[in-house]
Amino acid sequence: MPELPDPVVPKLDAEALKARNRRNLWLGLALAAFVVLVMVTTIIRLHGALGVSERI
Repeated sequence: MPELPDPVVPKLDAEALKARNRRNLWLGLALAAFVVLVMVTTIIRLHGALGVSERI
């Protein structure tokens, strides 16, 4: 099996690093908001389903 060459990783300047960190922060916040939204939706749906057995 032939050996693959090492990938070339460009060096980022301070401005590019700051932009990447800001982008990662917003992606993390969006992911956390999505998780909270799914959790709240699930809790609301489960709470509404609790009375189903009483109606049968």
